[in-house]
Amino acid sequence: MSFRERTARGRLRNATASGFHWLDARLPAASAGKLLRKAFPDHWAFLLGELALYSLVVLVLTGVYLTFFFDPSMVEGPYQGAYEPLHGTRMTAAYASTLTISFEVRGGLLIRQVHHWAALTFIAAIGVHMLRIFFTGAFRRPREGNWMIGLTLFLLALLEGFCGYSLPDDLLSGTGLRTADTIMGSIPVVGTYLSFFVFGGEFPGHDIIPRLYVLHILLVPGVLIALVTAHLILVVHLKHTQWRGPGRTNANVIGQPMFPQWLVKSTGLFIVLTAVFAVLGALGQVNPVWNYGPFQPDQVSTDAQPDWYVGFLEGALRLMPPWETNLWGHTIMWNVFLPAIVLPGVLFAVLYAYPFFERWVTPDRDELHLCDRPRDQHTRTGLGVAAISCYAVLLLAGGNDVIALVFGLSINALTWVLRVALVVVPPLSFLVTKWLCLALQHRDRERLTEGDETGLVRQSAYGDLTEDHQPLPAAQRALLLSRAAPRPLETAPGEAAAALSRRRRLQLSLSRWYYRDRVTFPATRPGARPSATVPDRDAAPRP
Repeated sequence: MSFRERTARGRLRNATASGFHWLDARLPAASAGKLLRKAFPDHWAFLLGELALYSLVVLVLTGVYLTFFFDPSMVEGPYQGAYEPLHGTRMTAAYASTLTISFEVRGGLLIRQVHHWAALTFIAAIGVHMLRIFFTGAFRRPREGNWMIGLTLFLLALLEGFCGYSLPDDLLSGTGLRTADTIMGSIPVVGTYLSFFVFGGEFPGHDIIPRLYVLHILLVPGVLIALVTAHLILVVHLKHTQWRGPGRTNANVIGQPMFPQWLVKSTGLFIVLTAVFAVLGALGQVNPVWNYGPFQPDQVSTDAQPDWYVGFLEGALRLMPPWETNLWGHTIMWNVFLPAIVLPGVLFAVLYAYPFFERWVTPDRDELHLCDRPRDQHTRTGLGVAAISCYAVLLLAGGNDVIALVFGLSINALTWVLRVALVVVPPLSFLVTKWLCLALQHRDRERLTEGDETGLVRQSAYGDLTEDHQPLPAAQRALLLSRAAPRPLETAPGEAAAALSRRRRLQLSLSRWYYRDRVTFPATRPGARPSATVPDRDAAPRP
């Protein structure tokens, strides 16, 4: 290497170092280097949150495009656009601009449908992501705050979806707005005033579409993006959870670095997801508003069904008996207030409080960064499956008229069947799920003590037949033995049972109910005598 080349390289190194120090003095450049080496566990379940994130990105991009052409005005006039079947029909500017986007703007229908498919995927991805967090216990300390942020994101996604669904002002979305008006009016004392404030007067008013437009493109997306940012910052700050396994502890994270492995994989996921949305938008028709016609207050769309994420509210309204109470000239509509206001309020209050409830009945108060297998936390898994089964029954009830028509059933008989199912199916699902989880724990115990079957049968000199087994691999054995199985809470030394407060008695009772059924795992080599087995240190004795 010549002297001139060495001098040029030296100047390049000095310039690079000077530029980095200049940048680091103004931005956290040095910290960014550590962030790029952050480890991310390599498992498909951790990509569910990224599906929600990238769906939001597609929503923002397509939403910006649609904003250029949508008119949220409720001023009515005759339609003279490209869709001839509606020529001369009086409609609002909001509905007319939706038709213009669909039939006259280049690529407008494609972008509309991509936007709708991305919205459905966004809400579904958040829901499935939160189910993964719930069933694996990833909401526990120190992530209670992130769990609450995720729930708030889910609520805002529901609101954002409802606002966007209502903007075209077609007959189907107008039916949904009528239902929303009825729900607001069912709130005792303030319901009528709230409805007048939201709609700007008597339903349907002249202000609801512009107000929903502001919520849909400005307020709710701003809060969503802010909460998503806070959520990601907490994920980085609190460390990523990971599945149990050899070498994985609460003090480390084993996985791929953010750059380049995780970044390349994540970018590929974004490209594939966007391509799927494009294919769905081109081939899968969704929300054909031109078939419904403009909203008319005296008309209701036949077979009106809301999007799936609010279908459970529709089902709750249909299953509720027609209970009303007249007090001092005022009617309290229990048949609307209980299923549409009280039910979702109680549901989300329980979800917000659940991490603190589980911590209250659990003796272990340390930070937990390892995910549980659902079978090892049978009570939590049973509660989650019971909630899913309740949602499924309500979702079916939301389409009871269509189900009765298609299968030739009595809608009254079907409604009563679903009412009984709403009471019977969730507790039955809890018991069956808990039984299956305990059965799977027993199966894991058998695999630890006896090993896996090889398919061979041995015959002794005395004629006895025995199945041949082989020991589990070390990694699989370590995975089964690394489960967390806390004991129920017990009274402290010197704490007299008669002197316990009601709150303490309730805590002990709930802890026993939550953790009493346990399968004790051995810690011996396969084939050892059962009498020689020793329970692992985390397992509680089986009652």
